[in-house]
Amino acid sequence: MANGWAPDSAVQDQIEDSIRDAVSRARSLLPSGESAEDCERCGEPIPAKRRAAIPGVRTCIGCQAERDAKQAAFGGINRRGSKDSQLR
Repeated sequence: MANGWAPDSAVQDQIEDSIRDAVSRARSLLPSGESAEDCERCGEPIPAKRRAAIPGVRTCIGCQAERDAKQAAFGGINRRGSKDSQLR
């Protein structure tokens, strides 16, 4: 299928790059190392079951939920560059 200067695989390449970026970002956000006894943000104790389930955890469930909600607002990278997607 002819689509100007772009190669036939351009759309698939764009999809794969977006997925690769999302996976890299998610991996960079995973905790690692020694788990904290108390939440870094509010100071509440982190339950032992949470520390065992998530090695390297630094925050309690409530603070983590707030952090996740803020990150959900992040829309990601706009690879399309269309005016419609930039107006959001």
